[in-house]
Amino acid sequence: MEKGVQLTRAEEQIMQALWTLNEGTVQEIRDQLEDPKPARTTVSTVLTILENKGFVSHNSLGRTNVYTPLVAKEAYSKSQLSGLLRNYFNNSFAAMTSFFAKENNYTIEELDLLIRDTKDQLKKEEEK
Repeated sequence: MEKGVQLTRAEEQIMQALWTLNEGTVQEIRDQLEDPKPARTTVSTVLTILENKGFVSHNSLGRTNVYTPLVAKEAYSKSQLSGLLRNYFNNSFAAMTSFFAKENNYTIEELDLLIRDTKDQLKKEEEK
């Protein structure tokens, strides 16, 4: 994945389905999508675009292609969140969390829980 590559909404929906499945055919991916489901040809076209962008690959089993993600959900999420932090919050995590806390009316208890969970996660990372 090239740094800063952003997926369209349709591409993200297909990737979300593929990340859930770990691998899948056009029909299996389509089955994961919400109603109204796009046409099979639409899913196939989006998968071709994702393959050209380096997000998925496929193996052919007879006349059926089985698609596999090449980019992990965590890697894409990290890239998108880093861009959001950099482009909208001047690289300030405090500004970003403050914004979301205000927008979502988080309580003090919820913010304390966020801090506790973050500390626990950082401790786990240090122990690795």
